Amino acid sequence: MKNRITQLFNVKYPIVQAGMIWNSGWRLASAASNSGILGLIGAGSMYPDVLREHIQKCKKATDKPFGVNVPMLYPNIVEIMDIIVEEGVKIVFTSAGNPKTWTKWLQARGITVVHVVSSVKFALKAQEAGVDAIVAEGFEAGGHNGRDETTTLALIPMVKEQIRIPLIAAGGIATGKAMLACMVLGADGVQIGSRFVASEESSAHRAFKQVVVDAKEGDTQLTLKELAPVRLVKNKFYNELQELYKTAPTPEELKEFLGRARAKKGMFEGDLEDGELEIGQISGLIHNVKPVADIVSEIVKEFEETSLNVSQLCH
Repeated sequence: MKNRITQLFNVKYPIVQAGMIWNSGWRLASAASNSGILGLIGAGSMYPDVLREHIQKCKKATDKPFGVNVPMLYPNIVEIMDIIVEEGVKIVFTSAGNPKTWTKWLQARGITVVHVVSSVKFALKAQEAGVDAIVAEGFEAGGHNGRDETTTLALIPMVKEQIRIPLIAAGGIATGKAMLACMVLGADGVQIGSRFVASEESSAHRAFKQVVVDAKEGDTQLTLKELAPVRLVKNKFYNELQELYKTAPTPEELKEFLGRARAKKGMFEGDLEDGELEIGQISGLIHNVKPVADIVSEIVKEFEETSLNVSQLCH
C-alpha cells in the first residue's frame, strides 16, 4: 500500500494510531509502529520528564518511525518541543492551537508536522502555515472535538476540495470498511483512536477499556462546548453535568465543576463514576480488547477484501 501518507511517514500502511491522552503511551505507540502503521505518543497527559521517558522507551521498543501528538494549549509547550527535538523525534502532530506558532520552527529542525483540524476554515489555515499534512476530524471522534459538529462523511470531501497537501481522515473509523470509505471520499490515510483504546497495549485502565467494549449506540455525547467540546461516555459525572446545565451555568462555574485531572481519574485510574470518560461514537462497534498487531491486521485485511468486493460490484 503506497501513497502520499506511507511515503511521508515511511510506514507500510496509511494508518495513524491517534495520540490520545491517558491512552497513548510508549507501549501503544511502539506496538502500532511495529505493526506497520504510525504510532503516536500522546503528550497531552504527560509532564515533560514523563514524555522524555516515553520517547526513550519507544525508541528502544521499535526501530520504525513514530511521532508525538502535542496539544498546544498546555503551559509547558516550550519545554515539550525542546524535548522532542533533543530526543530526535521526526514526526509531530499538533492540535488545539495555531499551527503557525510551531510549524516552521519544527520543520527547520527536520521534523514533519501534521496539524489536526475540524473544519475547512482551519484546514486552510494549517495549509497556509506550511504543515506537511492535515488530519480532518469529524465530530464522531472521542475526546476534544469541533464546535460545528461536522461529520467525517461531510468533512473529508469538503476539506479535500480546498487543500493540496496530504489529508488524513479521523473520527468514527475503526474498521477496514470505514478506512476505504474515507479514502474513496478523498483521504490519503486514516487516523484511528477509539479502537486502539481497547487494545492490550493501551495505557487506559482495564475498567475503562471494558466500558468501551460494553458501549452501545447513543452512549456518548458531545458536551462542554463553552470550554472545549468533548465527547464523553454518559456516566454519573456526565449526568451531574447535565443537571448543572439546567441552571444556565457560566463558563467559570463549569470550570469549577470540572475541576482538575478528571480525565486522568476516569481513563487512567478507572473511576467510572466521577471520571471523564472520553471515547468516540464508534465504540458501539468495538466488542473486544486485542493486541495492536491483531487490530491492524484485521483492519488491513478488511480494507483489501472490501476494495476487491467494491470493484466487483461495478462489473
